[in-house]
Amino acid sequence: MSMKSFPKPSELAVPAGAEGWEKLYPYYLTFQESLKDEEDAKFWFCDSQHWPTVFKPFETIGGEFAVKCLGQYNARHLMIPNANGIEFRIHLGYLYMSPIPVPEEQIAARVPLFEERVGHYFANWNEKLAQWHTKVRSTITEMESLSFAKLPDLVPMADILSGKAKDGSEVLLENYDRLIQLAYQNWQYHFEFLNLGYIAYLDFFNFAKAVFPNIPDQSIATMVQGVDMELFRPDDELKELAALAVELGLQPSFTNTDDAAATLAGLAAVPGGERWLARYEEAKDPWFNFTVGNGFYGHDKYWYEYQEIPLGYIADYIRRLDDGQEIMRPKEALIAEKERIIEEYRELLDADNQAVFDAKRGLAATAYPYVENHNFYIEHWTMGVFWRKIRELSRMLHAEGFWNEPDDLLYLSRNEVRDALFDLVTGWGVGAKAPIGPIYWPEEIERRRIIVDALKTARPQPALNTPPESITEPFTRMLWGITTEQVEQWLGAGEAVEGGGLRGMAASPGIVEGRARVIHGSDQLAEVQQGEILVATVTAPSWGPIFGKIKATVTDIGGMMSHAAIVCREYGLPAVTGTGSASTTITTGQWLRVNGTKGTVEILDHPPVSGPGAHSHTHGEQIDA
Repeated sequence: MSMKSFPKPSELAVPAGAEGWEKLYPYYLTFQESLKDEEDAKFWFCDSQHWPTVFKPFETIGGEFAVKCLGQYNARHLMIPNANGIEFRIHLGYLYMSPIPVPEEQIAARVPLFEERVGHYFANWNEKLAQWHTKVRSTITEMESLSFAKLPDLVPMADILSGKAKDGSEVLLENYDRLIQLAYQNWQYHFEFLNLGYIAYLDFFNFAKAVFPNIPDQSIATMVQGVDMELFRPDDELKELAALAVELGLQPSFTNTDDAAATLAGLAAVPGGERWLARYEEAKDPWFNFTVGNGFYGHDKYWYEYQEIPLGYIADYIRRLDDGQEIMRPKEALIAEKERIIEEYRELLDADNQAVFDAKRGLAATAYPYVENHNFYIEHWTMGVFWRKIRELSRMLHAEGFWNEPDDLLYLSRNEVRDALFDLVTGWGVGAKAPIGPIYWPEEIERRRIIVDALKTARPQPALNTPPESITEPFTRMLWGITTEQVEQWLGAGEAVEGGGLRGMAASPGIVEGRARVIHGSDQLAEVQQGEILVATVTAPSWGPIFGKIKATVTDIGGMMSHAAIVCREYGLPAVTGTGSASTTITTGQWLRVNGTKGTVEILDHPPVSGPGAHSHTHGEQIDA
C-alpha cells in the first residue's frame, strides 16, 4: 500500500500579492531548487506550536537561534545516541522542521559518550542549575545596560583632551552586535538543561512502559508533575495581588483598568492603596517580564510595558473572588493525586524494581520542572528585554527618517539592520546631508509589508512530503505530538471519532462538555467566557489567568510535554493537543465534548436537554498493569 503524502513545497500556491516572498529571508532558510529531490524526500512538519504566525524578516532570529541551539546539544554536546538536531526551513512565511536521525551504525559509539556527559549533569544537577541561573541573569543584566541614543552633533571636548580618538558611533555598532550576541548566548544556555529534562522524563517513561505495558501516558506525566513551577509564578503573583485588593477593600479602584496610569494613580490616593502598590512594585521585577504571546515575535506585548494587561487580569480575579470562586490552582488535590498514582503503581513491583522505579522517577521529578521553568527566563524575560531594546533602536532610526512607522525595523533582516546602522554612522561621520537609508528603506519596507500581509492570508500546511512509516524520534513525539498515528489522522487515514470530530494527543485527563471559544491570538483572550472550552492553534504559558475560567483546552499541535499539556495538568483541566486542525474545523459557539483521557473531541449538534451537560473531570485513573 502506498503511503499517503502531504503536498510538496513546490505544490503549495503562493498567496496573491506574496510573489517573491523568498527574498525576505536568508538564503539558507528557504528550500532550494538545486536541492529539490533531496528536500522533497524528507518529511517536514510545521512548528506552529512556537511560530504560529508569519515571520517578519527580523523575527527569524528566534527560530534560527532556538533550533540551532536545540540541535547542537543533541548532536555536539550530549551526543544523544539516536537523535541529532533538526533541519529547518521557512516556507510561505512559516517554519518547517525535519528531525535528523543518527545512522544506525553510529549509535553504539555514541552511547558511552552520552552516558558520561549526561551522568555528569545529573550527578551535579543543583550546582549546575544554580550556575545556569547566574549566567542567564548576568546576560539579561548586560542586555538591559545597552542603549541606542541619537549621535551627538560633535565629539565632546573631554574626548579630545583624553585622546580617546573615537567618535561614539562605534558604541552604536558595538551595542547592536552585542545585543544580538547576548540573545544568542541565552539561547545557548536555554538548551543546556532542556534536553536533559526530556531525557530524564523519557528514561522514566520508557521504564514505566516496560514494567506496566498498559499504563496511560497521562499517569506517567502525573507522577512527575511540578505543581510549584516558576512559570506559574507571574499568574500566582496576580492572584495574590487580587486577594490583597479584596482584603483592603480596593475593588472600586479596578473598575476601568484600560488606563493603567490612571488606575495606579487612583490607588495611590485611597486608604490601603500605598500598601497594595508596594506589593505590586515588588511583583513587577522580574515577574512582569511576561508576554501574552510566546516571546518569539516583535509584536508580542509584555506586561511590563502594557500594564493594563496584568491590571485587567487582577480585576477579573477580584470579580471572581467577590463571586465566591476559588482562583488558586488545586495544588493539594494535584499532589494527593500524584502521590496516589505513584503508590498504586509502585506497589505492583518487586523490591528490586521498586528501587529502580524510585530512582528514575526521582530524577525525572527533579529535572522535569526545568522543561517549563526555563521558559520564563528565556522566552519571556530575555526576549522581553531583547525586543524592548530592538524597539528602542528602531525608533531611533525612525526619528532619523529611515522608515515610516516606529517599529518598521522588523521588516529588515538582522544583517540589513547592521548595514542600516553603518549607513547612518557613515553619513553622520562624514558630515553628509543625510544617509541613504531614508531614501531606500521606506519604499522597500512597504513592498515587504504587502508580501507579509499576503502570506498571512493563508494557513500553513501541517506537514510537507511523505511521512515515514513510523515516527520514533522521542523529542518530536513528546514536545510536538508528531506521532505516526497523529500524522495518519491529519492525512485522513486515522481512526474516526465516534459521532464526528477530531482525534489528538490525550494530554490531560478528564471529560467535559461546553461551548467552544476559538482563539487565533492573544489579542482575543478577553473574549473567553466562564465555562467555555478553549480551542487554539497553540496556547502560551502566559495565558494562565484564563485557565481558571475554562473547562478544557484543544490545540492544533503539541505533545505530552507541550505547554498546553503541562499547564492543563497543573490546573486540573482536560486537554487534547496535536489535533492538526481544531482551530480551523471548530467554530466559536459549537458544543463540544472533550475527552482528555482518550484524546478525542466530539462536535455535538446542541447542548444536552438536561442542562449545561458538563461532566466532572477527574485525574483519577484505572490501573491496568
